[in-house]
Amino acid sequence: MKDTAVQVARDAAELVSKAREAMLTGEPVRVDTKTTETDVVTAVDQASEQLIRRRLADLRPGDEVLGEEQGGSAGSGVTWVVDPIDGTVNFLYGSPAFSVSVAAQIDGVSVAGAVVEPVGGRCWTAVRGAGAWLDGRPLRTSAPRRLDLALVATGFSYQAERRARQARVIASLLPKVRDIRRPGSASLDLCAVAAGWVDAYAEHGLHRWDWAAGALIAQEAGAVVSLPGEDTDLGHDATVAAAPSIAEELRATLIACGMKEV
Repeated sequence: MKDTAVQVARDAAELVSKAREAMLTGEPVRVDTKTTETDVVTAVDQASEQLIRRRLADLRPGDEVLGEEQGGSAGSGVTWVVDPIDGTVNFLYGSPAFSVSVAAQIDGVSVAGAVVEPVGGRCWTAVRGAGAWLDGRPLRTSAPRRLDLALVATGFSYQAERRARQARVIASLLPKVRDIRRPGSASLDLCAVAAGWVDAYAEHGLHRWDWAAGALIAQEAGAVVSLPGEDTDLGHDATVAAAPSIAEELRATLIACGMKEV
């Protein structure tokens, strides 16, 4: 299933990369909105998911598919959870920080996954119980000695009221950590935890396709991971991944900073 995830994600990443090149040379891209005017979806997102669904139908006939753009549901067997472009705003603005995320889940639990970056081609992978890799190189999290030495990634809602609450939490957290990063792609933030490029990541409001592959990669690299619904003291839809050396301190600090109220 990991090989299938890689193959399908690479195919979609190639499509997205070619579309980006055309966009950067002036070819227009159709853009629609979803939850708010700032929450965008492009024709490339839709084309990428359509390609992924076609490839999975060929390679894994009978499996269910749950995707960001076309929906779906988890079945009793294998369900492929797909984000055809994670970081669409970055894609639209020409930033390279976006990815294609494909994960296989059984009974809602990720067992294999791949996150592929269309710009640069890096491929992040994991298999439950077997490890995580970047282009075949094994991954391990960082090990900061204290929370005040930790670099923490985060993200924000597209809904203005919730964004303001998130900003207050981050403002409270900022003096207690080394610094904050906000790259704009949840799957890549989780992969960054796996690689030790950041020490932790915390965000509210992720959907299953945002974390299905990336959270597995972080966990298999040694991160302590909490998924939406697993830790109500952090809020009903919080996702947190942290290096083990700071995981408990970060959790306590996020609670003290009011993360549950977001």
